[in-house]
Amino acid sequence: MDYDEFCKKFGIKFKYYRLLNKFTQEQIAEKLDVDAHYISDIECGRRNITFKTLFKLASTINIDIFKLFQFD
Repeated sequence: MDYDEFCKKFGIKFKYYRLLNKFTQEQIAEKLDVDAHYISDIECGRRNITFKTLFKLASTINIDIFKLFQFD
């Protein structure tokens, strides 16, 4: 798996858990104090995020961080 594929799979997994927990992109963006396009970019694999953002994303949707990296 190359980096671009990894980013896309991560974004798909984040979107899955976001929807599972019934959050909109706008709600996540508001909690992280970012624009909703930023969340869209993460979900589409176009955004490189920091560990701090990763932690905030997982905390906001109430999941363990490791679940975002299970790509089976």
